[in-house]
Amino acid sequence: MLTDSRLDPLHQRTAPVSESPSQFDIETIVAELRALRELSLESRRRERRPPQLPSRKVLVEIVDGLATALFPNRLGHGDLSLEGVDYFVGHTLDAHLRALLGQVRRELRFAAEQAGTVDADGDARALDIVRRFAARLPPVRALLESDLEAAYQGDPAARSVDEVLVCYPGIAAVTCHRLAHELHRLGVPLVARMIAEIAHSATGIDIHPGATIGGSFFIDHGTGVVIGETALIGQRVRLYQAVTLGAKRFPVDENGVLLKGNARHPIVEDDVVIYAGATILGRITLGRGSTIGGNVWLTRNVPPNSNITQAQARNEVFDGGAGI
Repeated sequence: MLTDSRLDPLHQRTAPVSESPSQFDIETIVAELRALRELSLESRRRERRPPQLPSRKVLVEIVDGLATALFPNRLGHGDLSLEGVDYFVGHTLDAHLRALLGQVRRELRFAAEQAGTVDADGDARALDIVRRFAARLPPVRALLESDLEAAYQGDPAARSVDEVLVCYPGIAAVTCHRLAHELHRLGVPLVARMIAEIAHSATGIDIHPGATIGGSFFIDHGTGVVIGETALIGQRVRLYQAVTLGAKRFPVDENGVLLKGNARHPIVEDDVVIYAGATILGRITLGRGSTIGGNVWLTRNVPPNSNITQAQARNEVFDGGAGI
């Protein structure tokens, strides 16, 4: 039933405000925010000019465009003809690789500013990085094909590989990771991390772009999965929701500064299944063919073909995803 908007309190709260901005003391707030920005820049020894960081909004469009180029018939226009697919893929790649080049340039310039140096050959380095990244797209497509097949074979609810591609958050997150990982390897960790966080925001799956993940990888359901920077994951590994592959501790140097880049996350060998809620911490190895039960907290190595469950549920059998 329609109501008179003049009597609707919600309308009264959200109606356009006619008051002048000066009634909110905007000038004072702007001045205080400017002073805080300048103090922040000074504390980080930067000029007053704000840094030109890569754009998250542009990267969202780039990732979407690259995914479309990888799977044009399923993620592109539905009316593509056989003759038109290659043209569409070429045009899409050219547009989005050019856009990526601009974002890589921004990161390299930002990194030089942070280091207090002048990157005289930054444009040439950016072009080289994007060219090498582009050359890696066919192998990335092949890896994603194996991930799609693993998801289809691993989930009895999946009716087709096409459904997996367009519906499963695990595939969306892994697609972003495969792209981000290549950029991370090529020396643009900020752009790579931003792509990872785009996937994290959209899916609830947090995969650091530094993590190395083999083919036929499947994250079922996915929400709450965390995979750390130095994790190594083999072939045909399957994870369920809320699994953490994390660090056990964070060592510091003699000055108390956190050490970065050390190997601190698990190694998961081929054909391992990790069920929902399991927390695996530290540079430990889960041996090939092992099964880690739900809600297990694990900080020690696991021999191949082990079956690890909670102490109070050691006799429970996890058979092909039972109970999921």
